[in-house]
Amino acid sequence: MSLFTALAVSASGMAAQRTRAELLVENLANAETTRTPEGGPYRRKDAVFESQPVAGSFASLLEAQTQPEATGVQVAEIVVDGRPPEQRYLPGHPDADASGYVAFPRVNPAEDMVDLMAASRGYEANVAAISAVKDMIQRSIDLLR
Repeated sequence: MSLFTALAVSASGMAAQRTRAELLVENLANAETTRTPEGGPYRRKDAVFESQPVAGSFASLLEAQTQPEATGVQVAEIVVDGRPPEQRYLPGHPDADASGYVAFPRVNPAEDMVDLMAASRGYEANVAAISAVKDMIQRSIDLLR
């Protein structure tokens, strides 16, 4: 695998983790949202990742034909939680039904915070990998001087 392919793999990981972090922050921000423009409470969202081949220059494509393929990651889809909302008895709430129950999103802030920390660490790991590759490229240039 070339150094530039390693950069492309890490860049794809950073993009996927950024999308995951954005969704987790959206979930946390809407943990108590009982009314959305679509109607009903907010629905939790999750990112589903899948591997993808990393394509770059012609040399990278030629190398991919002769050696094992380098794979990155991408967001395959964003899944919306289809479970029924959590019902809480709050008769004075403006969104309460005739029985006094309000539909709240099924968002667990503690779980989403842990997932957000994992996404942040995954992003940081890819930044560290890019930094290491950048240092290798710089040392190669210094050797050629």
